[in-house]
Amino acid sequence: MKKLKNEKELVKKAIQLGVAYAEKRGVVEFEATDSASEKTLYIYRLLVHDKIIQPLPEDQVSQPAIQHKLAIWASKQQ
Repeated sequence: MKKLKNEKELVKKAIQLGVAYAEKRGVVEFEATDSASEKTLYIYRLLVHDKIIQPLPEDQVSQPAIQHKLAIWASKQQ
């Protein structure tokens, strides 16, 4: 897994886009106390469920891998 040039910024963008997507769908309301790792995991699972992104093999699911996957997704959003 090769790190993206501006991965941290893309992860932040992915969280913003993912929260908006999830709340627009009406499946969740995030609280201010929710951690970034909880949000990324939930957004990842939702995007996989909706078949928007390809799932990682279950033995490779980790916070860095999820963040990388979401960063790639965010880089393709306009």
